[in-house]
Amino acid sequence: MAQTSTPDTQAAALVAKMTLAEKVAQLQSGAPAIPRLGVAAYDWWSEGLHGIARNGYATVFPQAIGLAASWDTGLLQQVGTTVSTEARAKFNAIGAGHDHARYQGLTIWSPNINIFRDPRWGRGQETYGEDPYLTGQLAVNFIHGIQGDDPAHPRAIATPKHLAVHSGPEAGRHGFDVDVSPHDFEATYLPAFRAAITEGHADSVMCAYNALHGTPVCADSDLLTARLRHDWGFRGFVVSDCDAVDDMTKFHYFKPDNAQSSAASIQAGTDLDCGVAYADLLEAVQKGYVKEPVLDAALTRLFAARYRLSEWGNNKSPYATIGMDQVDSAAHRKLALQAALESIVLLKNEHGVLPLRQGAHVAVIGPNADALETLEANYHGTARAPVTPLEGLRERFGATRVHYAQGASLAEGVPVPIPETALRTAEHGSAGLTGEYFDNLNFSGKPVETRTDHVIDFDWDHVAPFDSLRADRYAVRWTGEWLPPAPGDYTLALHVDRCFDCNKQHDPVRLYVDGKKVLDDNGDDTHLQTVLHASDIRPHAIRLEYVHGGQDQGVRLQWLAPADAQLAEAQAAVRDADAMVAFVGLSPDVEGEELKIDVPGFNGGDRTDIGLPQPQQTLLERAAANGKPLVVVLMSGSAVALNWAKAHADAIVTAWYPGEEGGRAIAQVLAGDYNPGGRLPVTFYRSTRDLPPFVSYAAQGRTYRYFEGTPLYPFGYGLSYTHFAYAEPQLSSTRLDAGEKLTVSAIVRNEGDRDGDEVVQVYLDAPDDPLAPRHALVGFQRVHLAAKESRRVSFELTPRQLNSVDAAGERAVKAGHYRVFVGGGQPGDTEGVMAAFTIGGHEVLPK
Repeated sequence: MAQTSTPDTQAAALVAKMTLAEKVAQLQSGAPAIPRLGVAAYDWWSEGLHGIARNGYATVFPQAIGLAASWDTGLLQQVGTTVSTEARAKFNAIGAGHDHARYQGLTIWSPNINIFRDPRWGRGQETYGEDPYLTGQLAVNFIHGIQGDDPAHPRAIATPKHLAVHSGPEAGRHGFDVDVSPHDFEATYLPAFRAAITEGHADSVMCAYNALHGTPVCADSDLLTARLRHDWGFRGFVVSDCDAVDDMTKFHYFKPDNAQSSAASIQAGTDLDCGVAYADLLEAVQKGYVKEPVLDAALTRLFAARYRLSEWGNNKSPYATIGMDQVDSAAHRKLALQAALESIVLLKNEHGVLPLRQGAHVAVIGPNADALETLEANYHGTARAPVTPLEGLRERFGATRVHYAQGASLAEGVPVPIPETALRTAEHGSAGLTGEYFDNLNFSGKPVETRTDHVIDFDWDHVAPFDSLRADRYAVRWTGEWLPPAPGDYTLALHVDRCFDCNKQHDPVRLYVDGKKVLDDNGDDTHLQTVLHASDIRPHAIRLEYVHGGQDQGVRLQWLAPADAQLAEAQAAVRDADAMVAFVGLSPDVEGEELKIDVPGFNGGDRTDIGLPQPQQTLLERAAANGKPLVVVLMSGSAVALNWAKAHADAIVTAWYPGEEGGRAIAQVLAGDYNPGGRLPVTFYRSTRDLPPFVSYAAQGRTYRYFEGTPLYPFGYGLSYTHFAYAEPQLSSTRLDAGEKLTVSAIVRNEGDRDGDEVVQVYLDAPDDPLAPRHALVGFQRVHLAAKESRRVSFELTPRQLNSVDAAGERAVKAGHYRVFVGGGQPGDTEGVMAAFTIGGHEVLPK
């Protein structure tokens, strides 16, 4: 009987035909074509944290931390489905069997499920927060969405990252060693990855930069082979974080050269190198550091994945007909709005200030009110029609009722886009500048398109400003007037979103004020700033020229204005308003991955102070002095210590980095069209002083599970425009034998007059175990209840949700007395009901 062909046997047969040099080339992320074998070039690197990223227009969802604030597993699956659907559409547009460059493939390096253990970490925005169980369950559903329902034919492949124990600091990340305890390793840092593999069935995993106990993770066979493949049953492929193998030589000093580092990595279980270090595997085989069959095993896993993805036009693929009409479709935009709405967390609402009354005049202030970058966050696609908060409020309340002033910079020394209030077209005197768009690089002939751009803050990554232009070849000239609001010194700045790995010259940009060239860069300068003195408030002619002939991704015209001038503008905006809405927080310019920033409060993408930056704090205090209701909307990727706002603002809303529909979602919440139901996926601390050293990975003193202090706002917290009550807790049994399941339920009632969502949370307390966390989240459901509606909500807790971890890292269900709490947050922080039970016996659980 003929043997049935499978992706694994097909892959093995293909690999057997390759030369050693061809094999080595295919083990690197930028895998070249092998024409004689019919193998197309394929770059394995694609991103999709909150929308398919870095490959043109896509649906841009809230950043991952915002998605986590929804506490909605079904939503995460829908988002994952959208990400992979749009990835398939872009893949199909090129065609199966054709070369696919970086960001054009179906191997998506998401989600990031590292534990957000410290709010200072700039990349924490990419994660699902600080709790292992919440992170794991959201990851499982996102992975299901990415990969689809047919394991033999995944829509795309998900890659949970970065395995393991990786969450900053960004400085030194390429060579730091984590000496984490066995208890913390098992109880905090591994559970989400285990769930992603054993429940989510992710087909790929990314290993991290760091070392564990002296061994770089990408060369750690105990983790990548014993734990991942043997204990968890992983059958997919492992890819390194980018240049992690090279780091083993340069920064970890693990091996003397990349031939030996590469040999150690591939033998430990790292199949694919993001980078070029694996090029030295040719030398490694020749010198006997590694046997060629080890390469064959890794390649078979890689090519089996490509066969399952039907990369070569296999007719069995159910996704071959997905077209570009699916990219940022109306249905996907609707989902982006839903995701933004569900992510919003109401932290404070005194005196019923929210919802804002109909017909109110609203002063909109703050540096994040009209900034594209705080919608898109990092690792993002290009939003086709993004809605900023300012635009959303104008749409909802009416432009004549919204009074706008930027009011402050983001932080000391950090420029922000020049607002529309300081720009004016010369022809019509309207807000903004006149943009002339040319289909050439020298501004010759007539512009193809002309329009008024109210701010110069554009993301044009892999897209053109107009369909009539080529995405890789155009020039734009903006002209008009710059209006300094007061005399003083102004820093004018140009920001070009650089293609970080391009070797070619960057896009030239030039700025003229009053006919004088004040900034001129042909692609070499990274600090495009100049200081101009305005002796009065007369208008100044301004001209900005941008020539796009490379792979850079957009341009911004920014400034640092005198603080007093901006504060005075904010006060003027407030004067005729009934209420103030201040959009404050952070931005991807100050928190993120290895950023080149060193200003007060920020260093290298991480934070050194978790408080609100001083310029914004001053804005809030000055605005509040007017005595009108103050609503603070926090836009950030992490917790900010809003101590003053908690004490003095009337309402606080956390909107995160909310994606392309963020401004519309915020406006609907403020207007009361939508009742907020999000919950915090991280603890909001009061001060940086409350935190252990950033470099320490010990769990003690961190997150709600081990923090002994009083937080500003606790993990799981969030308010509503209605009120929910709990009653009648029930347990399937008050005494269990170790290894048995427990069913927990309670009645949840919406006692208010508004429909709303409640996030029902279940926490386990194990008071008999000194190593157990204060509380441990073991269940959650987001439920919608109409006004006055009641419902019994049930949870089935498995032994893995009822277990403890000892000092040696052994996980077991242990005998003792337990309590379970069901409520809208943690015990003691919100209403809920408690029940007690005991467990008899002892059962060790699998790793």
